[in-house]
Amino acid sequence: MAKKPFRQFVCSHCGAVYPKWVGQCEACGEWNTLEEEAVEPLAASSARGGAAHKGRRVKLEGLEGIAKPPPRIETGIVELDRVLGGGLVPASAVLVGGDPGIGKSTLLLQAACKLASKGERVLYISGEEAADQIRLRALRLGVGKARLDLAASINVTDIVATLEAEPDVKAVVIDSIQTMWLETVDSAPGTVSQVRACAFELIRLAKRRGFSLILVGHVTKEGALAGPRVLEHMVDAVMYFEGDRGHQFRILRAAKNRFGATDEIGVFAMTDRGLEEVSNPSALFLAERRGNIAGSAVFAGLEGTRPVLLEVQALLSPKNGDGAPRRAVVGWDTGRLSMLLAVLESRCGLKLSGMDVYLNVAGGLKVAEPAADLAVAAALISAASGVPTSSGEVYFGEVGLSGEIRQVAQADARLKEAAKLGFEHAVLPRRIARGSARTKPPEGLSLKEIGHLSDLISPDMDAD
Repeated sequence: MAKKPFRQFVCSHCGAVYPKWVGQCEACGEWNTLEEEAVEPLAASSARGGAAHKGRRVKLEGLEGIAKPPPRIETGIVELDRVLGGGLVPASAVLVGGDPGIGKSTLLLQAACKLASKGERVLYISGEEAADQIRLRALRLGVGKARLDLAASINVTDIVATLEAEPDVKAVVIDSIQTMWLETVDSAPGTVSQVRACAFELIRLAKRRGFSLILVGHVTKEGALAGPRVLEHMVDAVMYFEGDRGHQFRILRAAKNRFGATDEIGVFAMTDRGLEEVSNPSALFLAERRGNIAGSAVFAGLEGTRPVLLEVQALLSPKNGDGAPRRAVVGWDTGRLSMLLAVLESRCGLKLSGMDVYLNVAGGLKVAEPAADLAVAAALISAASGVPTSSGEVYFGEVGLSGEIRQVAQADARLKEAAKLGFEHAVLPRRIARGSARTKPPEGLSLKEIGHLSDLISPDMDAD
């Protein structure tokens, strides 16, 4: 006698399973994230483990041998290929997440049309838009003549049957995975069980047929991909499309990539003709910079293997009332700013405890590397003293709690990017460690090595 399906509760944030509903997930600590799903029990013969269901022996191989890199299918969009690690890998699954309206569908439609224009067979399947809506978007983007196959469906069973019958498919775009529905799963589209089951069916088909699968995923208000975290483990690459809809810049960042690096970024600019690649983001980020303004410094950063120059802006104002001073930060870590303010006050004598501090990384890019400490400190010192930093000067270096300036990686690449954009001076950490090679400045760029944060403060600056 067949067993009846039973119910269980799955956390939509971490994927933990519970026999009954609880308010808080014990695994991740999130509240009200448990969703009910139906589970079909195993058949009696399968549960007994009969001889008919006995597994086959798996072939074992040694670690030695020649391993060739996986083949790549270039999309024709250089910035996208950079983040992917050189292009799409056949039989791979890529998950692209981002805020609503950020440009995920636009980017993937442009990439699909580029591939189709090269003669590749590409399918674009949408569960959110009709085929006519996709055609209108393609015409607006100027790619309406591409030989792209469109479909509007949410039934995964029908989609799988269609893909099984279509020959020579190189890439498939599913927009989005949260709208897909599998009739064998007893729940609504977008639930934990539906997202997991639909993604599993599509990924299994992609592995078997050898085409590249691109899944579009919505994100929560916290910026994480909606649905269970197990979805991120099922795919080969996870990419986030970031940016402010009120700003033209868009950043494509890889959070996971089994076939490439996870520290690369792609920079795009949103225009009336869709997303355009930004081959030189440094020049674009600094295009609107004005010199001779106190509280501004240029940071020579590094995103993956790409050097990027950014403007760091700081503004100080006396706090209002008896409350705690305000710390408003855009594009940087608030905790790191508090640490840097404490170092400036304790080690350098600057009185900043009674000031409201506003810090902004211009351009909409989020900086995570500690090398930005020196540029932020230079902007804060400039804002406190009212003396502008030199318009032809860049900064990079990590600041320790004692005020020392520590070395950072790939100083040569940062200096070359600064010299390419016409900067004349660079402030960087002093070479102290034994055996470390002295940095050779590019032609036209002079170096100023400092060992302590107090070296940035002018002797005639009033610390009080």
